[in-house]
Amino acid sequence: MPEQESHQKSLRRGRFDEAGFYYFLTTVTKKRRPIFLESAAAQIVLNSLKWLDDNDRITLIAAVVMPDHVHFIAELKSVSLVKLMHSLKSYTANEINRVLGQNGNVWESQYYERGIKDEPSLNSLIRYCLENPVRKGIVCDYREYRFWYCSYDV
Repeated sequence: MPEQESHQKSLRRGRFDEAGFYYFLTTVTKKRRPIFLESAAAQIVLNSLKWLDDNDRITLIAAVVMPDHVHFIAELKSVSLVKLMHSLKSYTANEINRVLGQNGNVWESQYYERGIKDEPSLNSLIRYCLENPVRKGIVCDYREYRFWYCSYDV
């Protein structure tokens, strides 16, 4: 079994999720293609996260859509992590392919999650999330970047 497959299975096996808990989640595009340089594609992902929040699947705390990946922080409400990520990736892939007139995989199958245990960790991860475009040299101030969201005044 290739090392990557073994690693992915161990990630799935060790996952724990529960409604009411906060998670920092990251997922990347297939082969890290910078598909979200297309504004329409980036907006689809951001709008989908907001829809999940509006429809009580999650409470979206913060999100940033980078050229080849997405970071977001959310409290789970009525879905598991697996269902949340499947729903998000499936819907956005279909919409992105439709809007961009393409087909094929948009996302890598795996994702990274980290449970958030306390408020200092939450605040630190919100900052990490929002500052990602600055660290990558895309903008000097995250507020200049178009594809971010935060439920708190920042």
